[in-house]
Amino acid sequence: MSPILTNVLIFLALGIVLGAILTIAAKVFEVKVDPRVEAVREVLPGANCGACGEVGCDNFAAAVVAGTQPVDGCPVGGAEGAIAVANVMGVEVDLNATRKVARVRCKGTYTDSKEKYNYSGIADCFAASQVFAGHKECQYGCLGHGTCAKACPFGAIDIVDRVAVINEDKCQACEKCISACPKQLIEMVPVDKRYTVGCRSLDKGGVVRKYCSVGCIGCTLCVKACPVEAITMQGAVAYIDPTKCINCGACEKKCPTKAIWRVPETNQLAVFVKEEDPTEPKAV
Repeated sequence: MSPILTNVLIFLALGIVLGAILTIAAKVFEVKVDPRVEAVREVLPGANCGACGEVGCDNFAAAVVAGTQPVDGCPVGGAEGAIAVANVMGVEVDLNATRKVARVRCKGTYTDSKEKYNYSGIADCFAASQVFAGHKECQYGCLGHGTCAKACPFGAIDIVDRVAVINEDKCQACEKCISACPKQLIEMVPVDKRYTVGCRSLDKGGVVRKYCSVGCIGCTLCVKACPVEAITMQGAVAYIDPTKCINCGACEKKCPTKAIWRVPETNQLAVFVKEEDPTEPKAV
């Protein structure tokens, strides 16, 4: 047998042996992917917003199959998405669970609150808040530069008269606006709870009256009026517990400054729309 043929046979034998070893190793160390992961991924909206708590839709799909995320854990998909995921997983989903939306705890528009200086810097709330806690006399109020609106991937936030307003029809509860607000004014509440305290100022009532006509003055009249004890005082400001509120409206009727208001089911912008101020800063 020629040396060339011998070498060919040796390498052929090595190839067969090594191929067999790799095949066995692939079988032994194979990571099996549950086909349901891809099926769940296909019915998700694909926003990759992270509102579910996962890095993206792929991770959420894997978590649902692994049992660490509920089938209705995607707020963007809503009821239809929850049903689709539940069908893939072969389980039932409670559609009575209330959808949540963002609410802004500030009503201090340009005409209702005072400014302490004329801000002409970058149209960004974080940047503006670095200059003496912002240009508003109220250090807790919405600065109105639209940082939350820019963060919202669904176009659910408008800036009207220097205050952020949520369009609840568009809000998908992704919570990106919460981290985008340097004043921590945005919170998630059940959409069927209509009453909100549009103020988060911790200043005493006498101080609040000096710079805002619609701020909470800590009078506690709403606390006394609530028949289900859903309102408590957090320092000098009232807070409505959405898990207890029954939408009776007694608090709104008693509030002397109208800091408490009933958020309309539709056309929330109409509450804030006023004659445009030519000096109002625009978010860019």
